[in-house]
Amino acid sequence: MGSCLFCKIAAKEIPSQFIFEDGEALVFKDINPKAPTHVLVVPKKHIARLSASTDGDRALLGHLQRVAARVAESLGLDSFRLVTNNGVGAGQTVDHLHYHLMGGRAMQWPPG
Repeated sequence: MGSCLFCKIAAKEIPSQFIFEDGEALVFKDINPKAPTHVLVVPKKHIARLSASTDGDRALLGHLQRVAARVAESLGLDSFRLVTNNGVGAGQTVDHLHYHLMGGRAMQWPPG
């Protein structure tokens, strides 16, 4: 997607503070953090939101969660929150599937 912010970050057209990258995923610092540690776990494949994923994306979706767990461990987080917003009404502001990995402080419940 030519105008997608996260696709441009994945293509290195927009600089970002990368934490992790492999052939399928990127992890980079959120520019508006809500916790001491707040990074985004993003697939390189453009999927607008979780509800737009297909059965063919199952392996990628699982990979993203494993990446999140490994990154959390590498950042020294023994507890963390992994969140995705699906659609504008849920707070999604970039139309590209991504997970917020947050930690470094006590999380409240309910979150929203």
